[in-house]
Amino acid sequence: MWFYPKIVAHRGGGILAPENTLAGMRRGLAYGFRAVEFDVMLSADNIPVLMHDPQFGRTVPGHGEVAKTMAAELAGMDAGSWRGAEFAGEPVPKYEQVVAFCKENGIWMNVEIKPSPGFEAITGTVVAEATRKLFAQELAGGAVPSELPLFSSFSFDALAAARETAPDIPRGFLLDIVPPDWLDKLRSLDAVALHTNHKKLTPSLARAIKEAGYGLFCYTVNEPERAREILTWGVDAFCTDRLDLIGPDFAA
Repeated sequence: MWFYPKIVAHRGGGILAPENTLAGMRRGLAYGFRAVEFDVMLSADNIPVLMHDPQFGRTVPGHGEVAKTMAAELAGMDAGSWRGAEFAGEPVPKYEQVVAFCKENGIWMNVEIKPSPGFEAITGTVVAEATRKLFAQELAGGAVPSELPLFSSFSFDALAAARETAPDIPRGFLLDIVPPDWLDKLRSLDAVALHTNHKKLTPSLARAIKEAGYGLFCYTVNEPERAREILTWGVDAFCTDRLDLIGPDFAA
């Protein structure tokens, strides 16, 4: 059930560039990565933008909330200086800008739907609708899975809404700790994969997930020795922050 690249650049450029920015996407590409994971959240005017934290302070300076800030204002914020002076002034990009960059450069996307608290369903709906439009040509042409992005989210409600809006875009359910009813949840979402924390995965659980017919993706693996270990368990793919240690051909 895994039709996608095995090694994925976490949030664009991992630790080598500001996360969830076009600078991050360019840095990942410079290291040879043709697969990327990033987070998508809604602005106050319901524009999908790349952001992980619902509140300012870590990757953009100041106080405030993404859900209460217009996309145009977000685009004028500095999302790069926290990672280094060379990235000063790097803006918060719109989702459509990043999709355009990735499509132009043949980069596969794991789109994590990251709703602000209380905005789960609408975020899933808006991101799915935007994705359906951005990939209209591929969908109309009967695209194979690897030609489409893969949605993921910790929010069941966001993924359920995405399924209703764009059922042809595949889904992976994110779970920090895999609960006993994981199979029921995957079936309910008509998911193709389970995404989980590699630190809490066991060989027996990995085997059960694979035997059930699902893809198995892990986050965020930064040590080559650990990467090799979980791959022997049957893990299909993982994202990494250490693009300098774990290259795109690591699992080849």
